[in-house]
Amino acid sequence: MAKRVPQPTTPPRERAFLVGVDLRGQESFLPLEDSLTELALLADTAGLDVVGEMIQRLDRPNPDTLIGSGKVQELKALVEETLAQVVIFDDELNPRHQRELEEALGQNVRLLDRTALILDIFAQHAHSSEGILQVELAQYEYYLPRLTRRWTHLARQAGGGGGRAGSVGGVGLRGPGETQLEVDRRQIRSRIAHLKRELEKVRAHRQRYRLQRKRSRLPVLALVGYTNAGKSTLINRLAHSDVYVADQLFATLDPTTRRLKLPGGYQALITDTVGFIQKLPTTLVAAFRATLEEIADADLLLHVVDISHPNALQQANAVHSTLEEIEAGHIPVLTVLNKIDLLSDPAVARRAVENFPNAVAISARTGEGLPDLLGSIQRILYETYQSITVRLPYQEGQLISLFHEFGQVERIEHERGGVRMQGRIPGRLAAQFAPWRYVPAENVTEQDDLEEEV
Repeated sequence: MAKRVPQPTTPPRERAFLVGVDLRGQESFLPLEDSLTELALLADTAGLDVVGEMIQRLDRPNPDTLIGSGKVQELKALVEETLAQVVIFDDELNPRHQRELEEALGQNVRLLDRTALILDIFAQHAHSSEGILQVELAQYEYYLPRLTRRWTHLARQAGGGGGRAGSVGGVGLRGPGETQLEVDRRQIRSRIAHLKRELEKVRAHRQRYRLQRKRSRLPVLALVGYTNAGKSTLINRLAHSDVYVADQLFATLDPTTRRLKLPGGYQALITDTVGFIQKLPTTLVAAFRATLEEIADADLLLHVVDISHPNALQQANAVHSTLEEIEAGHIPVLTVLNKIDLLSDPAVARRAVENFPNAVAISARTGEGLPDLLGSIQRILYETYQSITVRLPYQEGQLISLFHEFGQVERIEHERGGVRMQGRIPGRLAAQFAPWRYVPAENVTEQDDLEEEV
């Protein structure tokens, strides 16, 4: 009889309990219930099993615990009842909330908020050296103000009597724990400074790479969209590539660029970027600046929308908000309504195209609608022209040459320090000329004049 070889066992997933707070007057792209559903998907992506959730609606947040004191006790009872090991809040907790809630829930319960959960997912999915640097920077910047509670063993070294940690007998004298805490803070600040220097090198490298792409005269497309909208599936289908695809949030983090063939023998470069999400942590936006500049430098954005999702419009609005935040709102956008194969009624897709300006309905999985998408891209990049007037400094000789080479110059005037050009340019070049658009004097406000003088 053959001897059975023991198989490795998968460790059990931690049990998570979710908490949502609906604050009156707080702006949110998704209703609270839908936001908690999304939080559950994030938890699942992070390897957690959701065992329950709780909601509280408030006029104003509790300064100590965010939720009311009675709800804190209710939460503690529910955590004990469901044997939850992790509690996740849908909104970001400030250091005071974190400290008080940890003390109320006990040491055996791990406390996270949406930001910390997203950071954990990013840490799991970052594979390139650049992605790892960006995630590490975001983590350190998030946890630095929360250092006191994360290094509780240090705080316990200090103090005596009934005083608070870091004091002696209730008097604010420096103890050994506080000294060690300051050492830890200095080390983390030093690490943050190092990571920023390394990422500045990455940013400079990406800038050189983008300049090389511009010299190739090939237009650049950037895929943007809510996480799990199907961007990686689309780039694989369009460019016959092998970008990693999974039915989970933030499956890919590292930008990928491929060559794309368009109708009529034209070509372009297409870049897949990190997915967006509502309440995207500002620490992540800052840390991923080098990657997000791929979006801000594109000639055309393909905004991929999961049209089968019940909150498709709200997700699209969240993406537009993030594009404005990273100063990419001026770039031409072609909306790609993806996953029409999941719609039971094809008429829904046709109505959606009418609701979204400049949109094409497709299925990246089956290939339906892709010829229409490629045709739209080709027309926007190579056939659609925009009227424009710009004032270009002489040192921007590359842009002056670009206007002459690809545009239709109708009028040109040489002025002191630069040249004013009027005419029509391909829509794909509009973003490059945006900083130099000329505003007639009668349209300039007094505030604009003041800013120009400054």
